[in-house]
Amino acid sequence: QVQLVESGGGLVQAGGSLRLSCAASGRTMSTYTMGWYRQAPGKEREFVATVSGGGSRTYYADSVKGRFTISRDNAKNTVYLQMNNLKPEDTAVYYCAASTTTIWGFKNRVDYWGQGTQVTVSS
Repeated sequence: QVQLVESGGGLVQAGGSLRLSCAASGRTMSTYTMGWYRQAPGKEREFVATVSGGGSRTYYADSVKGRFTISRDNAKNTVYLQMNNLKPEDTAVYYCAASTTTIWGFKNRVDYWGQGTQVTVSS
């Protein structure tokens, strides 16, 4: 069992930056592919980014590529999402996720979810 707790959400103006954190507990985080999803009001939850267990491989949704950076610190059992040049369409609840698959299978299988953190980008 893995518990995931997100933090770092908030209100920011368009063009601004935020860094989300996800603290994992329960099992060794390095054994899991980690990542982020988001869900905007009235929309389905969508994939944002993922990082491999060792942190060397990453994969992003086209909508955030070049603006968001995912990273992890296994010593701290924490995964991060640095979000730059934020846009109003990035407004959503952001969820941390853990998977036993690789980054290529992450969009199809999530084993654990966090409770989510709200990100609001004003225009």
